[in-house]
Amino acid sequence: MPDLAHTRLRITSRLHALATRMLSGACLVCLLALGASGQNNGATSLVPSGKGWGVPGSGLSTDTVVTGNGIAYHGGPIIPGTANIYFIWYGNWVNGPHASDSPTTVELLQGLFGLHVLGGSPYAKINSTYGDQAANVTGNFHLKLVTADAYSQGAKLTDTTLLSVVKNAITSKALPLDPNGVYEVLSSSDVAETSGFCRDYCGFHGHTKIENTDIKYAFIGNSDRCPGACEAQTVTPNGDSGADSMANIMAHETEESITDPDVNAWFNQVGTENADMCAWKFGPLVGTLGQGAYNQTLGGRHWLIQMDWENARGGGCAQKLNGPFYTK
Repeated sequence: MPDLAHTRLRITSRLHALATRMLSGACLVCLLALGASGQNNGATSLVPSGKGWGVPGSGLSTDTVVTGNGIAYHGGPIIPGTANIYFIWYGNWVNGPHASDSPTTVELLQGLFGLHVLGGSPYAKINSTYGDQAANVTGNFHLKLVTADAYSQGAKLTDTTLLSVVKNAITSKALPLDPNGVYEVLSSSDVAETSGFCRDYCGFHGHTKIENTDIKYAFIGNSDRCPGACEAQTVTPNGDSGADSMANIMAHETEESITDPDVNAWFNQVGTENADMCAWKFGPLVGTLGQGAYNQTLGGRHWLIQMDWENARGGGCAQKLNGPFYTK
């Protein structure tokens, strides 16, 4: 049986961030998401549930590579060296139902994940504060290869058929079998992920066994499917709300796929991974949120990307390695 354990970028965390920023216009899907509280309920040691909150767990190592920073190591592997990113453009990315289901969105996101852009940046180097017993994360990753899948599993994906999308891309030789890779399924706005996309989460990552190899994958749908739930702003720095908003979710899932690929390495006592700890927190902005604000300049373009948890200096959310910590 494939290992379906995964963690999700939860909509609930976005609600708390939006409330902190005192934004208005709460939507119905956001309000519904409040039902999943993710409270600790007095537990002192939880592991990721696969649905964005912690549950009691056992059998994990208590060894810690670095201590005292609000997040702990539990014995699992990280992805060492340079991580290879593979995109599977699922659905219709030529002339789909939304304006952002387009080659422009494809070009923007492939540019962001190109060589020496997001990967290896001072932002991505925050992840170099994580490691396992053999090596540290380098913070280096880049887009290696892409492929397209025109609805091979229909317009309603499940967690199981999502794995079929990844497996088919590999077994058909469209993408290589790469244990050092992360396979990101990016769906157009007419595609649903029935386990909770737009209702409970905006993206998630996990791992599965394909041809006796541990394969890491992620799902990120076009956030224009549910802008009220999965977009921090609809007026965006690159004029493409789908690409700009997906970039934020993709950065989150990519860094967790590298620092906690098997969901058994790095998380805190309530089962929260590093990017989850800073979800929907952006730090100081250039401009006004909702009017094309940004906090990163990468590849000659401006982007709004959440901060990441630095596992050093006591721990905190930062926009770059060794930069100031911010709470929102």
